[in-house]
Amino acid sequence: MLVSFDQCQLLIPSVPDTLGIVNSRHEVFTSAAGAPQDSATTAVDGRAARWQSHRQERRRELIKVARKAVHRLGSDASMEDIAGVAGTSKSVFYRYFGDKAGLQQAMGEVVLGQMQRRMLEATQLAQTPREGLLAMVSAYLQMAESSPNVYAFITRLSPGEASAQDAIAASGALGNFFEQITDMIATPMREHLGDEREAVIVYWPTAAIGLVRNAGEMWLGTPDGSGKPDQATMAGQITDWLCLGIAPALKTTT
Repeated sequence: MLVSFDQCQLLIPSVPDTLGIVNSRHEVFTSAAGAPQDSATTAVDGRAARWQSHRQERRRELIKVARKAVHRLGSDASMEDIAGVAGTSKSVFYRYFGDKAGLQQAMGEVVLGQMQRRMLEATQLAQTPREGLLAMVSAYLQMAESSPNVYAFITRLSPGEASAQDAIAASGALGNFFEQITDMIATPMREHLGDEREAVIVYWPTAAIGLVRNAGEMWLGTPDGSGKPDQATMAGQITDWLCLGIAPALKTTT
């Protein structure tokens, strides 16, 4: 195949820490002799937990300002450009994310996580599989359109990176997102069609995602003009292609 927005920005949800979660509970363990754990060890653990919490918060702040920079400067913004907007040095971003691909991965986890939740919310009110598809396609297009620069940044690597074609090649964020969306599509299909149509249920969602993503990204990249459909029209058109194919259009021209 992106509920609320701030000024030209997607709302930034809390992102899980990718460095690991430090257990901040400090229990007193007794040794075989019954003596409590050394209090110095507990103090060290407490400092480590506070430092880890600080790193998590700082990482979230950097992702937030990076999104604003990319939204404003474009998807080809360099680490130096992004750091300039953040008012810090690019070495800080390298320290927290490793390289630009690492920043794209981290930002992708935030943006795609929000997109996935928005799409799930949209489908919960649907009464039929087609309504569910339309809701998902609409949510995807709405969120991609809210910041095309950010969307492009998290779904494509910059020229000269490990893969200039697709961030899936270097990052699991986008791949995991589409896996989750595949499951989201397959579940109501299985309930509606039953197990005897398993071949359709296994293959069709993956094919559908390819259609939605490619058509949606082409639409995003099309300059505004009289020939470009609006978001609602495009969402309906894609949904018709998914459910009916292009047969209705062919019948009207033959």
